[in-house]
Amino acid sequence: MFLALIPALFFGWSLGANDASNVFGTAVTNGIVRFRVATIISAIFIVIGALVNGSKGLETISSISSQTMLSAAITALAAAVTVTIMTWIGLPVSSSQAMVGSIIGIGLIKANVQWYVLVKVVLAWLGTPIGGIIFGFLGYKVFARYFNRINSLRVQDLTIKAAALIIGAYGSYALGANNVANVTGIFAGLIPFELAALIGGVSIALGVLTFSKRVMLTVGKEIIALDSFSAVIAVFGESVTVWIYALVGVPVSTSQAIVGAVIGAGLARGSVSVNAKTIKRIVLGWLETPLISGVLSAVLFLFAGLFVK
Repeated sequence: MFLALIPALFFGWSLGANDASNVFGTAVTNGIVRFRVATIISAIFIVIGALVNGSKGLETISSISSQTMLSAAITALAAAVTVTIMTWIGLPVSSSQAMVGSIIGIGLIKANVQWYVLVKVVLAWLGTPIGGIIFGFLGYKVFARYFNRINSLRVQDLTIKAAALIIGAYGSYALGANNVANVTGIFAGLIPFELAALIGGVSIALGVLTFSKRVMLTVGKEIIALDSFSAVIAVFGESVTVWIYALVGVPVSTSQAIVGAVIGAGLARGSVSVNAKTIKRIVLGWLETPLISGVLSAVLFLFAGLFVK
């Protein structure tokens, strides 16, 4: 059993390395929070979120297609390789789409896909960036009223730093609660749900701690110009969006949520200088991710079938 879980650990590590940027990327790139502090806080609250609020997402992923230990291991491996490639080239991609694409790749071969569950997941994907834009925009409008009343620059600075840490912790909790399903949801039912949540949460946290800096420096600088206050609000918008979907039980893309929230916060403060080239690269990553992972999982599954009867 342990050997079958190794690809899931790899995928969790890849997810953490990529998606930490979606929680603390804007704060780190704007100099509000130091990188090492951000990763430690993020790792702790990711594990807490996975253990406390990750069960519904685990159930959703496990219900898309039935799994054996072999197919689950191959699914996790294909998704992990896909996300790692995207992380290496600096693209904040969707781990949710990588995992679901990988599940579908094998599910089509086995003729075992629960399409009604898949439709639910895809609709949530479509709503994720929209939710990010809405909560980023509204968050800016609401909190700016109170923040702008602070006359002291020193107090403003302290307020932003405190908010960045608190909201970052909340965002990390939401990330763990929502995205742990992408790591070990395919093993739910094959192993206890509590163990699946623990393994998934810890592996994501390890990715944050060891290999998250490259993508973290992409988000927040290249999409749209943000001041420090807007950067914190963007994380708030992303966190609320992801947490809501965690409660619903649908793993979604934190990358899509933060991109939407960054745009929403930027537009709320009157900035319209969106970097279209960067947006295009990210959207292409979203489209390519499930296709690549699906093809890879199908190929690996067919290859494994030559040796395992």
